[in-house]
Amino acid sequence: MQPIIPAYTPPDFSCPELKNAPAACFDPAPADGVVPAEFHGTSNHPEYVHMGGGLWLLAPESRMDAVLVLRDEALDVIEPRNVRQGDLVAMGRTENGEEGIYIHTTGFDPPAGQTADKFVFRTRGTRETPFSRSYDDLYRILHHDRDHGYISWVLGPAVAFDKDSREAMQGMIENGYCHALLAGNALATHDLEAAYRRTALGQDIYSQHLLPMGHYNHLDLLNEVRKRGSIANAIEELNLTDGIMYACEKHQVPYVLAGSIRDDGPLPEVIPDAYRSQDAMRFHARKSTTVIAMATQLHAIAFGNMIPSYHVMDDQTIRPVYLYIVDMTEFSADKLANRGSAQAVAILTNVQDFMVNLWNNFKQ
Repeated sequence: MQPIIPAYTPPDFSCPELKNAPAACFDPAPADGVVPAEFHGTSNHPEYVHMGGGLWLLAPESRMDAVLVLRDEALDVIEPRNVRQGDLVAMGRTENGEEGIYIHTTGFDPPAGQTADKFVFRTRGTRETPFSRSYDDLYRILHHDRDHGYISWVLGPAVAFDKDSREAMQGMIENGYCHALLAGNALATHDLEAAYRRTALGQDIYSQHLLPMGHYNHLDLLNEVRKRGSIANAIEELNLTDGIMYACEKHQVPYVLAGSIRDDGPLPEVIPDAYRSQDAMRFHARKSTTVIAMATQLHAIAFGNMIPSYHVMDDQTIRPVYLYIVDMTEFSADKLANRGSAQAVAILTNVQDFMVNLWNNFKQ
């Protein structure tokens, strides 16, 4: 059996192209939020910068569309909007060492002799794909990362629309398989609605029957939470005893609720500013080793583009960051691949079946 976390093979810096590569150039930013022309824009692959004398520095958390800033002989990966005047920004748009920057795309490839033929069928997950192996891989990764990694979940409200999937997600949180939750107002609102009235958008979460005046239930819930000032206060004062947000509060699992134009309410914890939301999400993106995004195209694509394809552990070993997209269509995974996050693995199913399947494997 292959190891749960594959070993990383760094570049061969003794090869002529890299041995003879020039040192990278850094130019000062001309103003706050403005980078020099011909700046280097990062990918989500491991990126190395030649500092001269054969010293190559690895960007610790390279991600899509950021820049490299040199601070105290170390590289900082930041968004151009966060650059400050005078920051030294890496320059160059080539990727194979010609300007002292090397993007390494094969670090997690299997050893020679274990690779597939150059021409193969069915290289991406589609509606025809059997996902048994994907589930087995995910079980192993989650077992490992519960204690040795950082598991982030990106959830759409559909997870809370069904009694069984909602209970399954609560179980995953309570048993240590969630270190951070990223969502919007809707997921939290309808999960709390389910705890308060046993409905989600007015439908019974088990029978799916529409209840009389049920369309008021989530609005009443929002009002009750806003009256009490926080989700934690509402859980206590309304005596809510189950659900996803209940489990996060009970087990002190951090969550980020990013606002959108169409939010009603919203809940007090929802962050209304897009860039503040982005910064809050990125805090967890930097720590993530496994990400599971379910039934939320915009959040999945946004968070997927925030994460590197690799993570530098505390002992300086380098491991892959796993990204699973669970949805009914290939759209989110394909969109991420088109935006540079090619490590996205699609599991095409409804999220209720996925969560119940997952929890059945983990519950004691």
